Amino acid sequence: MSLRPLFVTQVYEATLASTPGFADFNAQLADACRMLAVEDGAGRAWCKAHGYRGYTSYGSLTDLPQRLPEFAELKRCLDRHAAAYARALNFDLARKPRLDTLWVNILKPGGGHTGHIHPHAFLSGTVYVEVPDGASALKLEDPRLPMMMARPGVHADAPETEQPFVYLAPRPGAVLMWESWLRHEVPTNAAKSERISISFNYA
Repeated sequence: MSLRPLFVTQVYEATLASTPGFADFNAQLADACRMLAVEDGAGRAWCKAHGYRGYTSYGSLTDLPQRLPEFAELKRCLDRHAAAYARALNFDLARKPRLDTLWVNILKPGGGHTGHIHPHAFLSGTVYVEVPDGASALKLEDPRLPMMMARPGVHADAPETEQPFVYLAPRPGAVLMWESWLRHEVPTNAAKSERISISFNYA
């Protein structure tokens, strides 16, 4: 007997932490994120209207790489990672992936982000800036879950590839990417301090 894995979901994992000058660059990113949280009144209003516990620039700022040099440098790094991911997925692209949106997330203790996908993009991901002890992992959902009907559950010690949900606990500098149709969420932040990340979409 043999088993043939088909229709595999590939999640991209890399890190910026091994690059020279990472500690200083990461600190600058954290400062830039916190500065936006103070100065972006429209973003704070969006968070209040949508019940987001913390701050996100998702609903207010669309030009972060043009606005601040830290985000411009981050874009250059992410462009290389997105191109490598697209090659690994064997995508037939006429040109390199294009960064479509980039936004800051500062999640306060007790905050979370319910399950969702990213329409109108084909690659999505997050860079992690500050991940205190107890901070939320990234929760990924098996895309077949809505179609499983009477499928039994799996044993608790089943391989990660067969679990209905997978939790990835990132460290500062981690770069995680996935195809934009993959449903994911950020469970409640159980840390005693803010969790800072920067999310993005490629078109």
